[in-house]
Amino acid sequence: MTDVMTHGVKLTETAVGKVKALLESEGRDDLRLRVSVQPGGCSGLIYQLFFDEQLEEEDAVVDFAGVEVVVDMMSVPYLDGAEIDFEDTIQKQGFTIDNPNASGSCACGDSFS
Repeated sequence: MTDVMTHGVKLTETAVGKVKALLESEGRDDLRLRVSVQPGGCSGLIYQLFFDEQLEEEDAVVDFAGVEVVVDMMSVPYLDGAEIDFEDTIQKQGFTIDNPNASGSCACGDSFS
């Protein structure tokens, strides 16, 4: 058995609650929150957050009060120290990522470099 690798992504209590609520509404307990960085967007890289039933051998995993957050090995360095939160205000609703590794971002906030 190999050791499971971990990552430096953090999930706030608010985000944990929202992810749990979304998983309950899906009616599944075999899904994990996958966070990755992909090429694209106006600043070069974009974040992807989605539920995934797959767990790859090279994935890094951290459990937050029953919510598994999975990051692929290519994305780990880009996301080290990043904090995922959930905002629910009149102005904005959705997950946000505060990433200390991002040197710049675009106006839409979905892309960074």
